[in-house]
Amino acid sequence: MATQIYLNLPVKDLKRSVDFFTALGFSFNPDYTDENATCMIVNDNAFVMLLVEGFFKTFTHKDVADASGSTEAILAYSVDSKEAVDETIRKALAAGGTPSQEVQDYGFMYNHSFQDPDGHLWEVMWMDPAGPPAEDASAASTETPGN
Repeated sequence: MATQIYLNLPVKDLKRSVDFFTALGFSFNPDYTDENATCMIVNDNAFVMLLVEGFFKTFTHKDVADASGSTEAILAYSVDSKEAVDETIRKALAAGGTPSQEVQDYGFMYNHSFQDPDGHLWEVMWMDPAGPPAEDASAASTETPGN
């Protein structure tokens, strides 16, 4: 079982990416930072390695997707409240990100998304720790496949 996760993302301009994610409140590990890469700290067990595109290409023989025109993944992370979702989106747009999807409010789950300066899709979400309302959960458990 993995104890930590490292997501590697290609970026065109490392400084621009660091400035963007710093504006969203992320910090970086200087021990894993140079002119080719930096380690963005999500939490104690999750990290995003932002790698200059040319350096990123040294890790694969495949073509690197251009996130400004295609989607390779949607990266999602949670925050503590609906207000924190809205504040993060506000910060992302102010720092040079672009809107992606409209806000989705399911009551117990609230999410919104943006594109970073390289076009990577990020979803910011809040979920009620209690989960969906009991009536939704009980209705789902009485349904049978094919009905």
